[in-house]
Amino acid sequence: MRRIFSDYAYGPGPRDNCWWDETIEAPIWPEQRGEMQVDVAIIGGGFTGLSAALHLAESGASVAVLEAETPGWGASGRNGGFCCLGGSKLSTKAMLRKYGEEATRTYAEGEEAAVHLVAELLQKHQIEADTHSRGETVLAHSPRALKQMKQQVDHISAAGEEVAFHSKAELASVGMNGSFFGAMTTPVGFGLNPRKYLFGLAGAAASAGAKLFQHSPALKIAKAGGQQIVTTPKGKVRSAKVVIATNGYSSDDLPEWLAARYMPTQSSAMVTRPLSDAELQAQGWFSDQMAYDSRNMLHYFRLMPDRRFLFGMRGGLFASPRVEAGIRRKLRSDFEQLFPAWREVESTHTWSGMVCLSRNLVPFVGAIPNNPGLFAGLCYHGNGVAMGSYAGRVLADLVQGRSPDLPYSEVMQGMSRFPFGRARRIVMPPAYALLGLMD
Repeated sequence: MRRIFSDYAYGPGPRDNCWWDETIEAPIWPEQRGEMQVDVAIIGGGFTGLSAALHLAESGASVAVLEAETPGWGASGRNGGFCCLGGSKLSTKAMLRKYGEEATRTYAEGEEAAVHLVAELLQKHQIEADTHSRGETVLAHSPRALKQMKQQVDHISAAGEEVAFHSKAELASVGMNGSFFGAMTTPVGFGLNPRKYLFGLAGAAASAGAKLFQHSPALKIAKAGGQQIVTTPKGKVRSAKVVIATNGYSSDDLPEWLAARYMPTQSSAMVTRPLSDAELQAQGWFSDQMAYDSRNMLHYFRLMPDRRFLFGMRGGLFASPRVEAGIRRKLRSDFEQLFPAWREVESTHTWSGMVCLSRNLVPFVGAIPNNPGLFAGLCYHGNGVAMGSYAGRVLADLVQGRSPDLPYSEVMQGMSRFPFGRARRIVMPPAYALLGLMD
């Protein structure tokens, strides 16, 4: 594999002490062995891969999912559990300039359809995933951010869409007290336990006939006799189509087209022990709304149903035991600054994982150009619960030659390269520094 972080980033160190591992046992899948023939091979057993597997299997296709590690090992089993609007880091104005009104509107419709899809999957397959929150709240971290937020509220309201604004004075009364200047709530989205949702998808996909394999990394993709051949350590999978669903854990040579077209970067999260009612009142945060602040280098947080508080932010730019220890200290420091009444509340679990960016600042979901039979879904910019599930559903349609029945914008159908090839991470330190100054 040709990955651009050190081996440490892809090993057990960053995910050590992940809270979600304590909440539900992982299923045990077999390893892929020998030669097998399926209609579709899917590389990656996260939200994208399992959503694609489920929808393909339900339509009658034979499917094999190849997970390099164990179920829930990657980003889908260790993220913040925000099922919300998002997936793009491109502003609406920039998207309108680049793609036009229709494509931009369709993209926005796709983001909302992604959230509704997860809700439908939870209900249809009776997945208990500890859901909570009516929509998502963004909190203004500065007077300038508040001014921009008010303009956004006016724009959204003028378009006839539902949105709520809370002044600084009102935040304490709605249970979101802190050093914030105001807030905006969009009523689309909810929080969940990502590991429970992921394993619910896996169970549904297996029941529909999909074959799921662990410890079965794809080592090579080749084409012969009109078929795709995916080589694993102990076998080969032959198929007409292959779906790449590896997101931030991708490799630059699977396939070669992917080289320098994605940017993995780290995100870190922690949870506290369960908070008492007195502790919640002391800080003035007792809302179960999932929330984030308006910084470019944002913090995200939510009070979960068991009264543990989850808090996360962008992770380190490098990967080593020393860097990981440092980012965990920074995470805890930022938590204490934003929620000072909880300085003595211990954090019981802290972990890190990869999110994935594109140079276009939008997800890629579609057929890989000039590679017949290959498809991919990745680069969700930290919003993989909904967008990954959506990508899997759309890819299931595309693989079978059908037009997706969910909104599918041309915004998602192109992917340009970052400069500097395998050394492309050198653009991240100055980018992070600039974003920090802007905050």
